[in-house]
Amino acid sequence: MGTGGATEKPEYAERIAPEPEARRSWTEILFTRKMLTCIFLGFSSGMPLYVLISLVPAWLRTNEVDLATIGLFALIGLPYTWKFIWSPLMDRYKLPFLGRRRGWALLTQIGLLLSIGVLGYFNPATSLQTIVGIVFIVALFGASQDIVIDAYRRELLADDELGTGTSIFVNAYRLSGLVPGSLALILADYQPWPVVFWVTGAFMLVGIITTLTIREVSDDALAPHTLRDAVINPFVEFFSRDGVMAGLAILAFLFLYKLGDNMATALATPFYIDMGYSLSEIGSVAKVAGLWASIAGGVLGGIIMLKVSINRALWLFGFVQLFTILPFVWLSQAGHTLVGLFFVVSGEYLGVGLGAIALTAFMARETSKAFTATQFALFSSFIAVPRTVANASTGFIVEAVGWTQFFIICFIVAIPGMFLLLKVAPWNERRVIDERAPLKQSSA
Repeated sequence: MGTGGATEKPEYAERIAPEPEARRSWTEILFTRKMLTCIFLGFSSGMPLYVLISLVPAWLRTNEVDLATIGLFALIGLPYTWKFIWSPLMDRYKLPFLGRRRGWALLTQIGLLLSIGVLGYFNPATSLQTIVGIVFIVALFGASQDIVIDAYRRELLADDELGTGTSIFVNAYRLSGLVPGSLALILADYQPWPVVFWVTGAFMLVGIITTLTIREVSDDALAPHTLRDAVINPFVEFFSRDGVMAGLAILAFLFLYKLGDNMATALATPFYIDMGYSLSEIGSVAKVAGLWASIAGGVLGGIIMLKVSINRALWLFGFVQLFTILPFVWLSQAGHTLVGLFFVVSGEYLGVGLGAIALTAFMARETSKAFTATQFALFSSFIAVPRTVANASTGFIVEAVGWTQFFIICFIVAIPGMFLLLKVAPWNERRVIDERAPLKQSSA
């Protein structure tokens, strides 16, 4: 508490640099050990999720598990949505080896290697309950690894490296899906399932070796001293920076920025079918267009962000993802056109990739280094809400108004997020140096 008539300083403070520093050249940012670290950690972070969404369903179906049961397995991925609940533990407690971030990373990576590997020993026809338990453990370790790697990446990268580092990380994350989604499925035609799962799990050695060779970057002086501090203070810090209204504006922005394109892509495959495209045309044209464009968007976003700030990237990429929704209005009226399908889908997913890179970099910048794990986990869980809203509501909207009006609504819904940029990420922003101090200890 303050004494006398002295004015208390805020518990957290940022220093605004009076003169912006000159931006480093792209070679100084790109060709560093930090970016190499982002590649390997991105690969390690993506692997468990793709095991859950690609390999496990294929394994269950080849063992004649019914589709309804396989669909329910998606609920086991809930740890990825609720990971902010236990993230304060990873901010507060430090394991007795490798440091606050690397210790937790190594523990989760070893857990993932073992839990993925043992899956293949169980028969889905007779041991489904056991499989449910192990798959849940994989999801729990995978979400926990995401918590600590996201925190490590934020603490590793300077503000002008966040865009490029995020782009590299996200694309490595996506490419890791080729192991459980392609290599493992091919291997399953020639090897028994225990071998397939152990080979897949062994790719977690990429993360384990990386964790053992990188340096620890967390600052123990900023770490919360009690579990209560770890749970409460991230919220206190966030809303005390510029006031409650500014904090709510950021949360509203995180919800709205990608709501329009989440809605536009939520029922993509049913839309293609309704437009008369065959399943083979959808698989060979639409899905390929979406894959290459989202990866290209991530790469292009990282390149552009070597030259522009996070704020300006949010504006530029936001307009791309906004206006690439409109061609779907044309496609809904154009009839069967494979060329049109390819270019419309490519444009949309290019915008999806660009927007995702800028938004992830923005979330990283908005986290305090005192509570990196908790705040980043909260932000990443929060932006999953629009996807849930989109998946739950879009079918009702389409049935009520039709596809053409639906895509016009998606365009309109995307506009409020752009207006919020005026508040949370103005084009001509001041450069903020993150020097937030820990909350003051009471001295009774």
